[in-house]
Amino acid sequence: MGLLDQLAGQVMGSLGAQKQDPVAQGDLINSIMALVNQAGGVQGLLEKLQSGGLAEQVASWIGTGENQPVSGDQIKDALGADNIQQIAQQAGLAPEHATTGLAQLLPQIIDQLTPNGQVPQGDLLEQGLGMLKSKFFG
Repeated sequence: MGLLDQLAGQVMGSLGAQKQDPVAQGDLINSIMALVNQAGGVQGLLEKLQSGGLAEQVASWIGTGENQPVSGDQIKDALGADNIQQIAQQAGLAPEHATTGLAQLLPQIIDQLTPNGQVPQGDLLEQGLGMLKSKFFG
């Protein structure tokens, strides 16, 4: 579990520097887990984001270089308003706050969960997101 602890620590450290409520971030992580499952895994989510116009940004998140930022509007366009509404409702946030949070969290989470440019196999993503969730509430 050392790798997952390290992953959680890195993402939490970078999130801690941001001015977003940690409880809301935990709720968004839960929503991201649900979104990943709905998309058919991390590869499915990446494909959805790529086909939604974020191919260049997603490639930077997976790669080993600097992550390209995205806006809340770009996330909304890529995932669709219905998905954003569902995520916002699950997280107890207004849709615009959910998209802003997703725009901050997704690049970091995808970056941390794709070491050396490799997309995780099996349930590694769920384990990693579970670790992040436990750091918020545990």
